[in-house]
Amino acid sequence: MTGVLPVTLEDSTKIVQALLHSGKEYVCVMKLHGDAKETSVKNVLAKFQDQIYQRPPLRSSVKRQLRTRRIYYIDFLEIDGRNVLFKVGCEGGTYIRKLCYDIGEILGVGAHMQELRRTRAGPFTENTNCVRLHDVAYWFSEWQEKKDPKILYKFIQPMETALALVPKIMVRDSAVDALCHGANLTAPGILAAETGVTKGAMVAVLTLKGEAIALAKALLSTEEILNLKHGAVATLQRVVMPRGTYPKVWKRGNAK
Repeated sequence: MTGVLPVTLEDSTKIVQALLHSGKEYVCVMKLHGDAKETSVKNVLAKFQDQIYQRPPLRSSVKRQLRTRRIYYIDFLEIDGRNVLFKVGCEGGTYIRKLCYDIGEILGVGAHMQELRRTRAGPFTENTNCVRLHDVAYWFSEWQEKKDPKILYKFIQPMETALALVPKIMVRDSAVDALCHGANLTAPGILAAETGVTKGAMVAVLTLKGEAIALAKALLSTEEILNLKHGAVATLQRVVMPRGTYPKVWKRGNAK
């Protein structure tokens, strides 16, 4: 497989779970084991544009149990003999090689994944904000020689970039250090919340400057959060900002 692979460094590894659950896009070459008409292939591909059931293949990194994954779109591109080229946008954790196998079963001829390229992972796409490994090697060597931090910006992005598609809650400066010490997010500390926050969903908690403080699990929807005067609105799952970044303005008992 080739294509987009987000790589996190140092403290930014704490936000990997946000990338794991984000949507992905692939361009795939599927090899049919028998002849099939183009119209038949198109019709079968269209059947998979929905929520599907998948059992991970034998060679996988997760437990082989039946689970659901959503296919947001699946576009037929072309067919050349028994090679079918298609593009698919899907929920994170979808196995494309299993998708190819299932498509082949419905076509009645069998199929397997021949080639795969990931063209998007969350907010990262190969045409906008990605770099090639040989460029990274060159710029890193240049940085080692010149020690100019601007060189690092050519291939290292702020961790907040990875949270572009995660719903966000902005908090007051006075609440930041308490959150860094593990306090749950309560209504008085909130200044704004993006639309799209739903109960039980992952949210990113940010400062007014757009700095990532933590990943949290929302206890309420956006409308409920903005109307609440007191009480918890999210439980922290992963703190990413070091303690002491913002001044302490809370009493120790409040962080429990």
